Amino acid sequence: MKILVIGSGAREHALCYAISKSPKTSTLYAIPGNYGISQIAQCVHLDISNFQSILQFCNKKSIDLIVVGPEAPLVEGIVDFFIKKNIKIFGPKQLPAQLEGSKGFMKDLCKKYHIPTAAYERFGEQKEALKYIKSKNFPIVIKADGLAAGKGVTIAKNENDANNAVRDIFNDKFGKNMEVVIEDFMEGEEASYFICTDGQDFVSFPSAQDHKRIGEGDTGPNTGGMGAYSPAPIFTKEVKQQVDEKIIKPTLKALQDMGEPYKGILYAGLMINNGNAKLVEYNVRFGDPECQVLMLRIKSDIVEMMLNSIHEKIKETQLDWGNDHCATVVMASKGYPGDFEKKTVIKKLNKLNNNDNFQIFHASTILEDQKVKSNGGRVLSVTAKSKILKDALRDIYQSINLIDWPQSYYRKDIGFKALKK
Repeated sequence: MKILVIGSGAREHALCYAISKSPKTSTLYAIPGNYGISQIAQCVHLDISNFQSILQFCNKKSIDLIVVGPEAPLVEGIVDFFIKKNIKIFGPKQLPAQLEGSKGFMKDLCKKYHIPTAAYERFGEQKEALKYIKSKNFPIVIKADGLAAGKGVTIAKNENDANNAVRDIFNDKFGKNMEVVIEDFMEGEEASYFICTDGQDFVSFPSAQDHKRIGEGDTGPNTGGMGAYSPAPIFTKEVKQQVDEKIIKPTLKALQDMGEPYKGILYAGLMINNGNAKLVEYNVRFGDPECQVLMLRIKSDIVEMMLNSIHEKIKETQLDWGNDHCATVVMASKGYPGDFEKKTVIKKLNKLNNNDNFQIFHASTILEDQKVKSNGGRVLSVTAKSKILKDALRDIYQSINLIDWPQSYYRKDIGFKALKK
């Protein structure tokens, strides 16, 4: 099969890595990809929001399957577009994608179908939101009702912080014309749970846990994710059973009831406290950096899984994960998530050998003047698996020490909660 992956991050590099191992894959393309992806796929520099130009490319190259990595094209309706053109595409259609595209849509669906989540209110006017804040106990959570690249969420510890967060959203800091969702704060430990569904049935992935905060000990501002590991000890069999019955199944039923069954990857961000899980948020694609650890762990043919989702035969999918533990540590440009220098040179990557137990997934790299350079905030995901988590993390940090990139920043405590357990 000729397969096209949409996206340019470490998530897409990890997807390309897994797809390239499938016996079904004959040729692999990526739009737009990055330098790391170019080592295993042919990268094509097109705008991922220009569906017409992607269609022309697909027709020219006789693409058999499109795999969508990031959320924005899904929310913009790329799946609907290509279904109408009779080209197979893996991912949810535009209406189900609103589970991520609109926090308000997701919360309203949870309320209607009695899915456990934090109590909330949503506001279209700043004045009403600020008035509501006065009645709340702190901390509370302020969310921009739209795609904000993982940065539109504030845990406000006092009224001043909450007011500032609301004003930022209504002043279009995260995008134009966004509403505000204000939620009660949930105590507990977060975990990420992924399923692949054909609209009716689903298969589960192992649990994972990412580290959203920039600082060690989970401090400082939120990022797109600074590292992850899988499995997450907090996500027990009992928790999984509860999540499947009370969160996943009612959500799939809700979308069936709307006449738009959900197909593709569904990612539940969970808060687990005393063995009970509540839904924090849904994402409609693989998480980044969780995808990196899952793609290094998976032993099954991921292309077969994607085709079974599209053809409503997910029940035929058997996923094999082995007993490995896997982790990834994100190397970001120093200064991220604030201002940072671009096009800094990354040396000695060739000293590290990628193999079945170790991969460096590129998030934002370019080749310029025969040198590998950073081109964004999160730049590399250094990923390893081993029989125990401690050994995987040891291999990662030893490898990072071999990379010569003084303008980088990374957390040195990824996996600390699991190691404590």
